Formats: sequence, C-alpha cells, structure tokens
Amino acid sequence: MQRRSIARKLTPLEMELSPPNSPMKDHHNPTIMEAWTGKKEFILAQLKVAVILIIAVIGDRWEPSYPRNDNHNMALFWIGHVVLLAASIATWTHTPPRDASSNRVTILSRHQTEEWKGWMQFAFIMYHYYRAWSAYNWIRVFVSSYVWMTGFGNFLYFDKKKDFSIERVVSMFIRINYFPLLLSWATGVSLDLYYVVPLHTEGFFMTLATCYLGIKLETNAGMSYWTSRIAAIFISLALHVAFFETQAVDFLLLFSKEIHFRFQADKYSAWIGILCGALMKKALEYMSWAYGTVHRPRVAWTQRIVGVGLIAIWYFEFGCMTDKYQYNPVHPYVFVLAMIGWLMIRNSSKYTTECHSTFLEFLGRNTLETYVLQFHLFMNHQVQNIPIVIPGSGPDGNIIVKTLNMLLCGTIFVSVAVLARKVTVSTQNTFVELVTIARKKLWGEEEEENDHEDGKLQEMKPMVANAETA
Repeated sequence: MQRRSIARKLTPLEMELSPPNSPMKDHHNPTIMEAWTGKKEFILAQLKVAVILIIAVIGDRWEPSYPRNDNHNMALFWIGHVVLLAASIATWTHTPPRDASSNRVTILSRHQTEEWKGWMQFAFIMYHYYRAWSAYNWIRVFVSSYVWMTGFGNFLYFDKKKDFSIERVVSMFIRINYFPLLLSWATGVSLDLYYVVPLHTEGFFMTLATCYLGIKLETNAGMSYWTSRIAAIFISLALHVAFFETQAVDFLLLFSKEIHFRFQADKYSAWIGILCGALMKKALEYMSWAYGTVHRPRVAWTQRIVGVGLIAIWYFEFGCMTDKYQYNPVHPYVFVLAMIGWLMIRNSSKYTTECHSTFLEFLGRNTLETYVLQFHLFMNHQVQNIPIVIPGSGPDGNIIVKTLNMLLCGTIFVSVAVLARKVTVSTQNTFVELVTIARKKLWGEEEEENDHEDGKLQEMKPMVANAETA
C-alpha cells in the first residue's frame, strides 16, 4: 500500500521564524522602485516645483515694470527696518529650558540662528529693492555671516555625528542646489546671480573634508581630540592661503568674474566658522560659568561693552568706507569683528539665549528660497526692474500706492518661497530614501542583514522545537 505524504500546515511561529529565502515562506524581494515608499510624494513635489517655476518665469517677465535704480529710497529702507523691529518685539518669545535646575546655557540654538538669518535676509532683500547703496558694507558682513554659519553648523554636525555617508552628501546638495539650479534654467539667468549657492556648497564640502581629516587623525594616527582637530583646521587654512593668496585663485575666472570676486570676498568665512565650531565647547563652558547658576551683571555688561566695541572698531576703521572698492579687499579679514560683536551682545544673559522672535525665525527658515526668488517675484527682469502690479505705483507714483504694491508683491513672493521650501524638503527627504534603498541593494548590505537574521534563526530553532512541544 502506497503511503501518501501529507503536507503539514506551518504554524504561525514557523512562518515568522523561517529564513527569508526558505521554501517554507513565499518570500518576495522588492525592487528598488517597489521598496521606495516616497515615490508618490516625490512626483507630487516635482509637479509643484513645475508650477513654482512657471510663476517665477511669469514674474520675471512681468510688465509693466520700471528700472530698479529709480526706486532708490533710503528713508523707506530704514522705515522698513523700524517696522521689522516692531514685529520682532511683538513676537518675542521666551522658551525656558526643560530642566529648570540645569546650569547649561545654550547659545546659537536653532531658534536663534533662524532668527539671525531672518533679519539679515530682510535687510538683504530691502537693500536690493530700495537700492540702498550706503548699506553695502553692512550687507557684505551679513552675507559673510551666512557663509560662516555653513562652516560652523556643519562642523558641529560632523564632529558629533561622524556621518560622512552618501545620504548626508546627497541631502545637503539637494537642499542647497536643487531649486536654484532649476530656477536658473527656467528663467534663463546665470547661476552667478545666486552666488551664495555655490559659496554654501563649497563651504559644505570644505567643512566635510576638514572634519573627516580631523577624525581620521584621531582614530588612525592616535592623536588626541584637540591635537587632531587643530591639525586638520590648520591644514585647511594652509590650503586656503595657498589658493586664495596666490595666482591660483585666478582659476575661478574659468567660471566667471563674478564667482572670482564672490569667492575671494568670503574666502575665509566658512573656515572661520569651523574654527568657532571647534571652540564651541569652551564658549559653552564660559556661558555656563557666567550665567548658568547665578547671573553675573558685571560679566554681562563687560561682554556687552566688548561686543559694542568690536562693532565700533569694525565700523569706524572699515565699515564707514564709502568706496566699496576700497572696502572689499579688507572685508574677508575684518567682517568677523562685527559678527562676533553682535553674538556677544545677543547672548549676554541666560534669558536672551532662551528668547527669540518667532516672526524672524519664520523668515529665517525660508532664506534660501527667498534669496533666489526675490530676483524674479519681488524684483524682475534679472533683478534690474521693479514690477508694477497696482496701477499708479511707478517711479513717480504716490508713496502709499507704491508701498501697497511692494506689500502685495512681497506677500506673493514670500508665499511662493514658503511653498518652494516645502517641496524642496519633500524632494530632499524622498530622494535620500531612494539613495538609501539603492545603496543597500547595490552594495549588498541587505544580503548581509539577511545573513545576520538567518544566524539568529538558527540559534532560535531549539526555541521553536520547545514551543511546538509545549
């Protein structure tokens, strides 16, 4: 009599613990596109980007408009800053620490740096809109402060996280370059107009290389933390000097004269940011001593006076120069005086470190998008003209009508910039997810993970047998 084999139904525990490639389990290894959960979000983001680019092209070619030089008005430039100050005070917010008993004092928090970027960006845009030539030297300090933050923030990230992954590089490259590159292509303007974008990009990669070198000197060469970081930072400085202080800098002329000038104006800004990032621990120790447990009024006022003094030195020695061609050569070496002076005043008590303006923070979160879109929606014709949306707001129009036109264009411009930031971040996150999936698939990390899981399953087989017996 022939015996019939009877297939036993797998128990749930066997199904759960069977290897991924086991015949006991119907295993499907998804493709890269199948595993990419963010593809719909990515496609939707690209459709939104297309709409934004169409709006930017329409704005850039909008008529009627009039030459921007005819819009020079220093009075309105400063009145705008008075209004900004009122909005800042109205939205001033105090965020106490979670642990009230802690003596830790945080300086340059995300809230504060976004606030800082916010008011500098406002000044930068109004400088362009009202042709505020006399504020040129101040604007140069603000631009250099932006680039300084690139070195400072990325040093703190790399030094702490030690994350030099392809995901980190792709993420930052998309965040900085993706939208500006598309906007430059759609509007037909040179990327020179968005010169801050290549400055930030170079600053990011330079900081990455410096931090990577520092960590390798510590782990592979056996150097101490401070020795390795100081060595890496000064090797970076030596390379900067070898390039920017010699004829090698003329290599940048292969790109354009504008890039040649802009990179020299901020040749040490990101490097100084790295240096300040390395000294951040010492600065936090000082702040905890000065304002952590008890407030020291003498220390606070000394810090404020020194801060004001640094700004005064910069201004009376350099900032008051009326000829920008006289100021430009010294700017890379002296802007840090005004910047550090401001930071000393802004962080001169524990209370001020815990406060920020939510309105300025909002502006600061969208600085990249407001920077590039200002040339096409707030101004137009490659930043040469002022668009007229409300009739009668031309160069000879009523000041109230001109102000209403400015507010209307500004509202449209900021609204589109906020949307542009959202879709850029959406693109950034979903594309980085795709890169992660592709890396695991192509570099075999997924198989290594599966082998590791198989080993775990072999170890658990006795547990399965015992469970079935029970």
